[in-house]
Amino acid sequence: MARTKSDAGEASSKKPKKQRWYHQVWAAYQMTRRQDPMVTWIMLAVFLGILAIALLIGFLAGHWIYATVVGLPFALLGSMFVLTRKAERAAYTQIEGQPGAVRAALGTVRGGWNFEDEPVSVNRQQDLVFRGIGRPGVVLVSEGPSHRVQRMLADERKRTVRVLPNVPVTTIQVGSEEGQVALPKVARKVQRMKKQLTRAEAAEIGKRLKALGGVKLPVPKGVDPLNARPDRKGMRGR
Repeated sequence: MARTKSDAGEASSKKPKKQRWYHQVWAAYQMTRRQDPMVTWIMLAVFLGILAIALLIGFLAGHWIYATVVGLPFALLGSMFVLTRKAERAAYTQIEGQPGAVRAALGTVRGGWNFEDEPVSVNRQQDLVFRGIGRPGVVLVSEGPSHRVQRMLADERKRTVRVLPNVPVTTIQVGSEEGQVALPKVARKVQRMKKQLTRAEAAEIGKRLKALGGVKLPVPKGVDPLNARPDRKGMRGR
């Protein structure tokens, strides 16, 4: 029995193997190829095109071997750049239209932004509003048809301004309708927002916004009420 316990302890202590970078590249390529079968030929065309230019310069300069050695890394870099852009587009295509797709896209935002995992507003049609805090202020990002999320954004903005009257609050609608931002472009739009606060002020805003709480009723379709997170602050006040 002791041997069994020690074996179990050794098994639990083993850390999962880290995925090699080439495994990640291969997985990205496989996923992209399913969405865009032409990606292989595009990558090959870019690779051969850059290499041909390097060889041409090498022949003209009389150092084609040196040009080949220098051109190979640039050819690989060019094909990897194509794969990266195509993989990003394929990933957005896979999640577009699914509930929470906006939060997944906002997960790629850099520059000190902090987005809450749970939406701050949700309706029965599963339209969502997510909140982020950064040096540009507070941003409220919605997913869903404009005629439904417009009121949700307005109500959430009022709640935020009530707590933070002097903090900039920006609303962004994500979707395919006129005036909305496409899902692949929302992260870039957020990152380009002008900074107006210090890091300390942004951190303080995050603490104060916790008082607003998270999702309120109605519960969206497909959510199990038994697994929903309780509003513990609201329960204390009862």
